[in-house]
Amino acid sequence: MPDASFVGMALAPSAPYLVGREKIREFALAIGEGASVCTDVDAARAAGHPDVVAPPTFAVTFTMPLIEGFLRDPAFGWDYSRMVHGDQSIVLHRPIHGGDELVTVIHVEELSTRGGSHLLTLRCEVADSGGSPVATTKALLVTAA
Repeated sequence: MPDASFVGMALAPSAPYLVGREKIREFALAIGEGASVCTDVDAARAAGHPDVVAPPTFAVTFTMPLIEGFLRDPAFGWDYSRMVHGDQSIVLHRPIHGGDELVTVIHVEELSTRGGSHLLTLRCEVADSGGSPVATTKALLVTAA
C-alpha cells in the first residue's frame, strides 16, 4: 500500500536540467513534429525565440525520470512493476528552448484506491533557473492494489 502521508507533499527541487538543442531536434523528429522552429536555430530566432523550440510534450523527457525515481523509493511503497499511465496533461507557461536550465518540483496531489487499483496524481512544476514558471505537468498513474 502506498504511503498516504506523502499526499500534499512537495519533493525537493531537482538538479537543474540543461535543455540540449540536439535533444529537442531528436525529440521533434521522433514524434513527427516538422516545424522548422523545432529543428533550425535560424528559423526559431526569426520567429522571435532565443533558440530552437521544444514541442509541448518534450517536458516528459526530464520529468518522467524524476517521477520514476520517486515511485521506486521503497518509502513510498508504490508497485512500479504493475503500473500503467492513466492520463497526462501539460500546460506550458512559455515555450521550452534549447539552452534553458530547468528545475522540477514534484507535488504529490492525490492518492486513492478504487476498484482494486491505486490511483496517484503527481504534478510537476517546472521553472527556469530564475524561478519563473515554464510548465506544469500532471500525471495520473495506476497500479494494482
